[in-house]
Amino acid sequence: MAEKVDHISVAEKQLQPEPALTSTTNKPSPRKRVLRCLGYFLFATVMYTTVLRGFLVRRAPHRMACGGRAGIANVSHDTKLRLPSHYTLPSGDQIPAVALGTWQAPRGEVGQAVEVALKAVRLSSYRRRLDLPQRGGSRTSHQKTGISRKDLWLTSKLWNSFHKPEDVEGALDETLERLQTDYLDLYLMHWPVAFGPPGPNGEIRVDHDLTENPLPTWKKLEEMVAKGKVRNIGVSKRITNLTNASDIKIKPAINQVELNFFNPQPELVKWSKENNVLLEAYSPLGSNKQVGESLKNPTVAEIANKLKINPAQVLISWQVQRGAVVLPKSVTPSRIQDNLQVFKLPNDLFEKLEKAASSHPPQRVVDPSKSWGVDIFEDDK
Repeated sequence: MAEKVDHISVAEKQLQPEPALTSTTNKPSPRKRVLRCLGYFLFATVMYTTVLRGFLVRRAPHRMACGGRAGIANVSHDTKLRLPSHYTLPSGDQIPAVALGTWQAPRGEVGQAVEVALKAVRLSSYRRRLDLPQRGGSRTSHQKTGISRKDLWLTSKLWNSFHKPEDVEGALDETLERLQTDYLDLYLMHWPVAFGPPGPNGEIRVDHDLTENPLPTWKKLEEMVAKGKVRNIGVSKRITNLTNASDIKIKPAINQVELNFFNPQPELVKWSKENNVLLEAYSPLGSNKQVGESLKNPTVAEIANKLKINPAQVLISWQVQRGAVVLPKSVTPSRIQDNLQVFKLPNDLFEKLEKAASSHPPQRVVDPSKSWGVDIFEDDK
């Protein structure tokens, strides 16, 4: 398979409350009638507020909060201090700030995770994204929900073996066919490494010329934008060999990197803001065994306790507050819903977490540099 399918987003257009259950045989007491009326009033208030906020999000989503109803009542600080639900790309498209990640999820769970995620956000009124692996039901899961293509955000990645300009469009077409769509919202160069033909025993051979100078690949991606097959293009893991080029038509809009408490990369965050490149944080809770350590970190736990939110929400909110798109992984409905609730941390707590994350040597987990014989990251720039 040519690419790894990365994100799907969904927006629910309206909320449909279930019909009220009434009885014609037993007349309720006055006390019950009062309580019932109060309940209807509260329900109507919540529905009005949620639908109104959904309308405002669609009109100006970059100004609105990433957060539905769930969990908001438990937050102790001012919930009016909200984080953006979307970021605006140079093309004018608005990309959701929080997605669902399923990387390294068991293969059979991926399609189920997509369906669970889409159902879990049915009461949310802003656009959604899912981070999907190469296989596991990504072709059909969103179709089972009956969601329109225009309400989805689809991202895929160009794998290393297809960086030659003559291979790019065929690889993209395969992804479009597999997803049964005419275009992608975002297409990323998966790694800043181009593979040549494999060796006699199937070993990886790097095309060093195309790796050092990815402009031919990038120009082909620009053609895909011109043809309408892709709306936005970006990279993953390294970017300066493109942002420093003078003859590109479309600047990379996104750089997807490993970004979390153990690998906070403050210099990259600063550089990206200065150069108008949006960061996407994969493994935002940590990679592999780091997840448990991140969630149990004393500083994270202290902030979670003060704000009455869970540690994962602290870490996800922190990354959105840093200006990154966040891709937390889960296949559990309750966690999926929780992960979508993000809140602006008070400045003192935000700075405290930033300091704690930067107080230890960075620990990057996903790094095939040695096996490929290429210095991939160069500090991710």
